[in-house]
Amino acid sequence: MAIETTTEVKEKSLNFVEEVIEEAIAKGKTRVQTRFPPEPNGYLHIGHAKAICLDFGVAQRYGGVCNLRFDDTNPTKEDVEYVDAIKEDIEWLGFKWGAEYYASDYFQQLWDFAVRLIKQGKAYIDEQTSEQIAAQKGTPTQAGTESPYRNRPIEENLDLFMKMTNGEIGEGRMVLRAKIDMASSNMHFRDPIIYRVVNHPHHRTGDKWKVYPMYDFAHGQSDYFEGVTHSLCTLEFVPHRPLYDLFVDWVKEGVDPSDERPRQYEFNKLNLNYTLMSKRNLLLLVQQGWVNGWDDPRMPTLCGFRRRGYSPESIRNFVDKIGYTTYDALNDIALLESAVRDDLNKRATRVSAVLDPVKLIITNYPEGQVEAMEAVNNPEDPESGTHTIEFSRELWMEREDFMEDAPKKYFRMTPGQEVRLKNAYIVKCTGCEKDENGNITTVYAEYDPDTKTGMPGSNRKVKGTLHWVSANHCLEAEVRLYEPLWKVENPRDELANIRKEMNFTDDLSTMKEAIKRGMLNTDSMIVPAKCYVEKFLADAKPYDYLQFQRVGYFNVDKDSTPDHLIFNRTVTLKDTWAKLNK
Repeated sequence: MAIETTTEVKEKSLNFVEEVIEEAIAKGKTRVQTRFPPEPNGYLHIGHAKAICLDFGVAQRYGGVCNLRFDDTNPTKEDVEYVDAIKEDIEWLGFKWGAEYYASDYFQQLWDFAVRLIKQGKAYIDEQTSEQIAAQKGTPTQAGTESPYRNRPIEENLDLFMKMTNGEIGEGRMVLRAKIDMASSNMHFRDPIIYRVVNHPHHRTGDKWKVYPMYDFAHGQSDYFEGVTHSLCTLEFVPHRPLYDLFVDWVKEGVDPSDERPRQYEFNKLNLNYTLMSKRNLLLLVQQGWVNGWDDPRMPTLCGFRRRGYSPESIRNFVDKIGYTTYDALNDIALLESAVRDDLNKRATRVSAVLDPVKLIITNYPEGQVEAMEAVNNPEDPESGTHTIEFSRELWMEREDFMEDAPKKYFRMTPGQEVRLKNAYIVKCTGCEKDENGNITTVYAEYDPDTKTGMPGSNRKVKGTLHWVSANHCLEAEVRLYEPLWKVENPRDELANIRKEMNFTDDLSTMKEAIKRGMLNTDSMIVPAKCYVEKFLADAKPYDYLQFQRVGYFNVDKDSTPDHLIFNRTVTLKDTWAKLNK
C-alpha cells in the first residue's frame, strides 16, 4: 500500500467550509456565492486577511463569486477613507471581488421590512433607556422581563417609528425592538433592538436617514437580497446564527416561497501573540500618537505589513498553513515570520548594508584602485541577474564582526585570522586602532590578490565570510529596525484584565494603564546612528524586497527618496524574537 506524504495529504485536505460545499455539490447544489462584509470604520488588519482568503478562496475554488459589501450602518464611525483603504488592501492581497455593495443600498428595503414587522405585531417601539433594556433582559440563567411598551398598539408603533424616521425623536429616546421571546435561552432572542436613531450624516446617503438598522437586522437580510449562499463569519457569531436564520425566515415569509437562502458558517479568528487586533484600540494607538499612523510598520494592519515589506503571497501562505477550525487558538507570530522568510528568500534582491560601521583598511591594496565585483541578485532565482559592487582600499564593515581578543571558535575578523570578504578577496587581519576611550575606530588587514571570487585561487577555504561596502562608493541611509509592539504575549486578554481590575468603562483609560505598566514595547523601533548601503540601491523603488546579507530582510519605505534613503526591516534572517522571549 502506498503511503501518502504529509505534503500530499495537505494538498488534498479540505477545510470544513469546503467539506460543506462538497456535500452540497453532491446533492446538486452547485452555486457558490460568498461576500466579504467589512465595516468601514478602520483599516483592515491581519485577522481580516484570514476572512478574505476564505471568502474569496472558496468562491474561486468552486467557480463562484465573492462580492464586497461594506457594512455601513453606523455613520458616526465610518468614512470614505476607510472604504478606499479596504479596497486597496483586498487588491494588494491578490483578490478581485464580483460586485461592490453597501448595506446602505438596502436601507429602504430594510426599513420597509421593519414596517412590515410592526404591522404583523412582531416589532414595537421601546422608550426605556439602554441601561433599563440591558437590565430587563435578564441573565443566561434567568429569564428576562417584558418591556412595559411591548404590547403597545400597532398603530401607535407605526406612528412613533415614522416620527423616529422623520427626525422628530432625539437619539437614545426610542428604539425599535423585535418581539421574539424574553424567556429564550438565547439572549439574542430577548427582543433585540433592530433600529435606533442616529443624527449624523452618512458617508453615502447624507442626511436622508435618521434611523439606522442594527448589524443583526441588516446582515442576514443583505445576504439574502444579494443571493449569498455561504455567509462566513467568525466564532463570536455562533449564538447570533439562530437570530440570523429567524430574520431571513421573516423577510422571506409570504414573499419568497423558494428554498434559496443564505446559511451562516463560523470559523476561528486569527489571533497572534504579542499582537493586538482590535480596531478600536488600533485607532487609539493612532490618535494618541503611540504609532505613526495606520500604516506604521509596527501595526498589524495590512497596509502596515505592506509598508514593512511583507509580500501578499507570504500572508496568503501563512493563512493556508494555519487553516480554519471551529475553535479559537493563539498563533505564534514566529509562524507568520517564517512564512515571510520563505517567500522573500525566493524574491528578495541580495545587497550589502552595514548598520554599525567601522572602517576597514586593506593596507596592501593599491591606493586609488577600484574594482568592479559582480554580485548575484538572488541565488534562488537563476533569472535574477547580477549587479556591480565596487571594491577599494577603504571599506566599511560591521563593528560586531571584529573582536580583538577572540575565543578559539570565533570565525570573523580578529588579528592573525583570515576571512573572505563576500564577492571579493580573502583578507588577514593585522590589527586595529582605538580612540582615547578604547573604542575601535579602524581595523587593518592585508588581502591575497590570488583569491578573488571566481579566480582559480578563490577555492582556498576559510571559515568566515563577511559583508562590506566601499567607503567611497556607498550611500548613507536611514534604517528602521522593528520588534513587536507589545511585550505581553496576549495583549487582548491583558487589556480585558486591566479593564476589569480597574473598573474602567473606556478603552483609552485601559490603554493608558497598560502603557503605564510597561506592556507597550518602547524599543519597538530602533534607528541606528549610521548605516551605509551599496550605491546600487540609489535606484531602489518603494516597497522593493531586499535582503541585507547576513542582517535580515528589508524593504524600501514609501517615504524614501534618492536624497534620503529609508529602509524598514521586515524580519530578521532567523527567529531571534522567540529565542529572546523563552
